[in-house]
Amino acid sequence: MKYNCNPIFTGKAITAQRDGETVHYHYGPKDLVTVLFYIFITIILHAVVQEYILDKISKRLHLSKVKHSKFNESGQLVVFHLSSVIWCFYVVVTEGYLTNPRSLWEDYPHVYLPFQVKFFYLCQLAYWLHALPELYFQKVRKEEIPRQLQYICLYLVHIAGAYLLNLSRLGLVLLLLQYSAEFLFHTARLCYFADENNEKLFNAWAAAFGVTRLSILTLAVLAIGFGLARVENQAFDPEKGNFNTLLCRLCMLLLVCAAQAWLMWRFIHSQLRHWREHWSEQSAKRRVPAAPRLAARLIKRESGYHENGVVKAENGTSTRTKKLKSP
Repeated sequence: MKYNCNPIFTGKAITAQRDGETVHYHYGPKDLVTVLFYIFITIILHAVVQEYILDKISKRLHLSKVKHSKFNESGQLVVFHLSSVIWCFYVVVTEGYLTNPRSLWEDYPHVYLPFQVKFFYLCQLAYWLHALPELYFQKVRKEEIPRQLQYICLYLVHIAGAYLLNLSRLGLVLLLLQYSAEFLFHTARLCYFADENNEKLFNAWAAAFGVTRLSILTLAVLAIGFGLARVENQAFDPEKGNFNTLLCRLCMLLLVCAAQAWLMWRFIHSQLRHWREHWSEQSAKRRVPAAPRLAARLIKRESGYHENGVVKAENGTSTRTKKLKSP
């Protein structure tokens, strides 16, 4: 067996002599420098997309400040989610994780990663870390900062957890499901900003959101709760990257379930608020009182016609009585 090391990534690269060389990597302290380098690249790409694509489109739409901020957010995330879905799907298919679901938990811990898997995780961490300074660069409103910090931290915790706990295979599939639903949501919001009467994609996203939450929970319970529980190597050994103990599995499941429950609660809350606003608008339209009808008044008109404000008789003489002059 031959060992090699790539200066970009940390860890040993094992090569198999069967059918050519196959290089694998594992994480280490030098990943922090690599992620920092990719953060600067991501900031540059973010600025390019903003200046050459989103700014030109937003000028044509003439959006308000609030909608303009949301438009920029959704525009950036549509580009990111689309590229991540395509990239993640390619990795999952080429590595055979879809055709063989048992590979998600078999041979755990998955310490050694293929190049494309490690590169994908480092880019994901770089993107969500770059989103923190972008809150300042984009001059996000103070009311929007807590909401954006919540989902940024949520992504960082799950991606870093899957990477450091050697659950990279399961993390790839879960990210594929999550990013697909998020791409649909931000696409629907962009279409809504272009045409406020277009809300069909929101209905499709609402259905996909529920299916995604159920799929993530099912897959996490299947892989962590049942799959890892049947693996022979069950011990807590951080040096070998093994965290397959009952306590660790319960903490992982609790984190995933709590995150999905929180997302589902926010979704239901927003949908109920939207429906209440819709029904209140509809009821307000129905309760608008009709204009009171004036009572018909019979107007007695004098015979003849009007000319210069004076009623004239049929023969052209005035209808007023003439005063007789004394001789």
